Amino acid sequence: MSNNNLNNVIIIGGGIAAHTAAIYTARASLKPLVISAAEPDQLSLTTTVENWPGYVDGVQGPELIADSKKQAQKFGAEYISGQVNSVKKTEEGFDIIAGDKSFQTKTVIIATGASARRLNIPGEDQYFGRGVSTCAVCDAALFRDKDVVVVGGGDSAMEETLALYKFARSIKLIHRRDAFKASQIMRDRVLGLTDKVEILYSHQALEVLGDGKFVTGVKVKDLKNDKDYEIAVNGMFLAIGHTPNTKFLEGLVELDDQGYIVTDKRSRTSVEGIYAAGDVQDPIFRQAITSAGAGCQAALEAERHIENRQ
Repeated sequence: MSNNNLNNVIIIGGGIAAHTAAIYTARASLKPLVISAAEPDQLSLTTTVENWPGYVDGVQGPELIADSKKQAQKFGAEYISGQVNSVKKTEEGFDIIAGDKSFQTKTVIIATGASARRLNIPGEDQYFGRGVSTCAVCDAALFRDKDVVVVGGGDSAMEETLALYKFARSIKLIHRRDAFKASQIMRDRVLGLTDKVEILYSHQALEVLGDGKFVTGVKVKDLKNDKDYEIAVNGMFLAIGHTPNTKFLEGLVELDDQGYIVTDKRSRTSVEGIYAAGDVQDPIFRQAITSAGAGCQAALEAERHIENRQ
């Protein structure tokens, strides 16, 4: 099947960056088409968001996403479900293949996000958002005076631990090796927090335990003596990295060595007419508010590009 109508802008993604870009381009009368995959975005897997401006008591992640989508639709954005397989440059702009359908567009905004790596252990999915988290900056305040574990050994794990240190009662940092791979400065910061942080080298998380509602513990293995035991905690933070959802873009736009889209300060990629916003191009902050800001930038740049073509 083929859609021969040339869209002004197609936005690929379903998170806050995509919805923000849709709101801005729709208000500019560009009639954006948003193609969203079935996989939920990070915010839709988050419970209370306390750092989004304007919500004194916080807002539920799924609610924020749903309301943002409705707002974009109010101004004329069209949404369809689909998995984008490829984006190709054409004389008029770009050809986007999603399933068995082809869509033509003058500009593209990529907001496909990055997927947090999981352990794929029992209980992990069941308690995700109910004690299992991949973002301490987002959720640390929810664990004030509670006991948590952090899984990982790189800079991300150190950053998660430092964010949790301000709130949690105790933190057990689980790493499967006998030494961290994090940078020296980050290691030193965490290793100095002996009042709250306990390091469990050569340990592996085996299972997330819970009472049916929330996390109550984690089953771990001591790899040196091959013994399993349980740790009573209220939360588990996964800090084993993210994978940007950019496989369908290989060979089209410039990616860094981790697969993130390289953009300038105006959300422009290496290809004129293609813009990127959110976690797909931001391995550092990964916050809802920064993703929304980048979505705004990408939308405004796409609008300028279209105006300059006319």
